[in-house]
Formats: sequence, structure tokens, C-alpha cells
Amino acid sequence: MVNALSCLLKRKVTEDPLIRDDDIEQIGRDIRREIDAVFGRSLAIRELDTGSDNATEIEINNLNNPYYDIERFGITFVASPRHADVLVVTGAVTHNMAGAARKTYEAMPSPKFVVAVGDDACDGGIFNSTYAVLGGAEMVFPVDLKIPGNPPTPKDILTGLLALMKHAGKTR
Repeated sequence: MVNALSCLLKRKVTEDPLIRDDDIEQIGRDIRREIDAVFGRSLAIRELDTGSDNATEIEINNLNNPYYDIERFGITFVASPRHADVLVVTGAVTHNMAGAARKTYEAMPSPKFVVAVGDDACDGGIFNSTYAVLGGAEMVFPVDLKIPGNPPTPKDILTGLLALMKHAGKTR
């Protein structure tokens, strides 16, 4: 019994921490380059939950953790839509949130972009056609990009933002 316990205590129980993920680094460098070309400054995002289960918000919050640290790529989250370049919408749009969502969109300065993140924001998800849900984000305002997934990974979200920046650069 003592030998089994000492073996357990000496055994390594965690993996070595990942220091860098080359894919994330490359996406981040590409995003930084596109943001500089399109905006000439950082990209400000306002996140709007219109009726989600919070799974997508957890993945969006992960973008701010030390591993992804998206601020180093020039992306910040802002509290006011008046300071936002991009509105990131999560969750199916409920009837009760539709008015607030419209007001948030209208408060943004132009040019403004809308990104639907997660299946629910893209098309209403499993809640579509229920009595409380209007549908996806495009039921309330124009959507420039949809990032599907239930929930999408932080890498998927970053890849989507890169695609949005490339598109925005071509339309300017």
C-alpha cells in the first residue's frame, strides 16, 4: 500500500503547459495586419447576448485569457456600442431582447459590422420557432459574418474575425 501511494505522489499528473500555439500566433499576426490596414488602430468589439445559454460567451471570454490574449493582436472589448466597430451577437434573439438589440446596433458609429457567433445567433439554433424566440441575429439587423458552432472554439472565432477584416479591407 505504501509503495502504491509513493508511486502516485511521484507520478506526473499534468501535462507540460503549452507555451505557444503556432496557429493562434499566425491568425493573430494576420488579424493585426488587417486591422491596421482597415482601421489604422485597434478593433473594438461590443458583445451582445440576445438570449443565449452562455456557452458561446464562455468561449468569447476565453479570448481574453492569457493563452489567447487577443489584446496583443489589437482587439478589445468595449462596454458601450458607441465605441464599437463590431457587434458580436450571441444567442437566439428573443422577443424581449429584439428592441434592445436594435437600439444597440443603432448606437454604433459607421462603418459598423455585425458578427453572429454560435448556432443560436446564426439561425436561432434549437430554439428557433419557439414562442419566445424571433430567430437569428439577421431577424433584427444585417449580419456581415456568421460563425457557426455550438459553441465555436476561440480559434474559430479568431478565424472568423480575420475573414471579416479581410472582407472589410476589400470593401473600403
